[in-house]
Amino acid sequence: MHDIIRQLAEKRGAAYLGGGQKRIDSQHAKGKLSARERIELLLDNGSFEEWDMFKEHRCTDFGMADQSVPGDGVVIGYGTINGRLMFVFSQDFTVFGGSLSESHAEKICKLMDHAMKVGAPLIGLNDSGGARIQEGVASLGGYADVFQRNVMASGVIPQISLIMGPCAGGAVYSPAMTDFIFMVKDSSYMFVTGPEVVKTVTHEDVTAEELGGAVSHTSKSGVADLAFENDVEALMIMRRFLGFLPANNREKPPRLPAQDPAERLDFSLDTLVPDNPNKPYDIKELILKTVDDGDFFELQPDFAKNIVIGFGRMDGSPVGIVANQPLVMAGCLDIKSSTKAARFVRFCDAFNFPVVTFVDVPGFMPGTAQEYGGIIKHGAKLLYAYAECTVPKITVITRKAYGGAYDVMSSKHLRGDVNFAWPSAEIAVMGPKGAVEIIFREEKGDPAKLAQREAEYKAKFANPFVAGARGFIDDVIMPNETRKRICRSLAMLRDKKLENPWRKHGNIPL
Repeated sequence: MHDIIRQLAEKRGAAYLGGGQKRIDSQHAKGKLSARERIELLLDNGSFEEWDMFKEHRCTDFGMADQSVPGDGVVIGYGTINGRLMFVFSQDFTVFGGSLSESHAEKICKLMDHAMKVGAPLIGLNDSGGARIQEGVASLGGYADVFQRNVMASGVIPQISLIMGPCAGGAVYSPAMTDFIFMVKDSSYMFVTGPEVVKTVTHEDVTAEELGGAVSHTSKSGVADLAFENDVEALMIMRRFLGFLPANNREKPPRLPAQDPAERLDFSLDTLVPDNPNKPYDIKELILKTVDDGDFFELQPDFAKNIVIGFGRMDGSPVGIVANQPLVMAGCLDIKSSTKAARFVRFCDAFNFPVVTFVDVPGFMPGTAQEYGGIIKHGAKLLYAYAECTVPKITVITRKAYGGAYDVMSSKHLRGDVNFAWPSAEIAVMGPKGAVEIIFREEKGDPAKLAQREAEYKAKFANPFVAGARGFIDDVIMPNETRKRICRSLAMLRDKKLENPWRKHGNIPL
């Protein structure tokens, strides 16, 4: 018995050390934590239960028979975050560069299967050089097994990827199918092909950071949702972020006791929208003054800035927020903002987040770049997402709601539950100037007459009352009571039930 206990202690010691102290020190020298240190910081103290600590690879080719480390480059298990169950895997770069072998993949698949079985979020801490080359097709098969589970878990349990080192080649497709991707600046990167291959094939000279670093993916590609300064900040903010999410698609997001009164008024909002319809303002001011305690968790803040998405709480209950941003491109919808918001709305619908939409949109962005880029199909993604969405939907039109963009932004016609407008709202096919130039094109040579026509058009449509008369707007509210009216609407809609017709799945315009 003593001999077995000694062997157990030795095996545990070898597993805890991973690739050895020298390699752990190398991780620290790069400003990175080890796989186990990351789990310790992420989960509640002492809550981690590890599985498959002793699992090893089965490869005998290329001298691998003599190189084996217990755990095989990934630490898996479950624990709690603020007392709530979470499943987590953390790739260990000190063991074969965190590369994925058949055994490594089996460990991740086992974890994913259990997360699905019990209905709890899955968190992946990625730090891997990719497929283990020595294993050839076996490692590729391992990746595909993980991909299949990512797809089956989609919309069932929240899946979050935190990229904390390299993630290249086929490895990128697993995070790509998860719900959210977070990265660490200067130490993580994602790309399908690395800088050397890019240089060989396209003759472009680019660094790993430029090609697939955290800043590139949060500002240019939109692949990642947020970039953090270091491992510690990433893990701490991840803990806060997970506080918004439900355990699975059968639960509602966790409600917290609200200190901020639901009936609170904010009279500063009465002057938020400028008198000049062409003057911008910051929609985030409205969001911060509407949600509980000004606590708004924004996602993708540096990508497609003309639309704002994120989570907040209203009277203690989490909600998803989508808002046009007049400060950027006058709040126009374009390809990037449409796909950004559509994916977020679909996540909210899958996991029971009511969607609150703040609208100030003059239309879709015109131009050949947008048309050739497929704005028709990409804009339709957002339309599809809102139309398919069955969770409570509350819309507040603050100023402009023109053309097809009015329809797309959670209008009453797309089964919006409660649609409010501020007195400053303008709901029309297009802006007064453009409309008059089309309707009265024969009067173009007479500026005075055109100005008179524009004034007439404004008097008719530059207000919310025509839409209100048709029932497209449920009420015209004072800006200062926005929070109160949204909170009351959410309380009324708490037990809303709406189902789409049975189908395997729709054919979203991808």
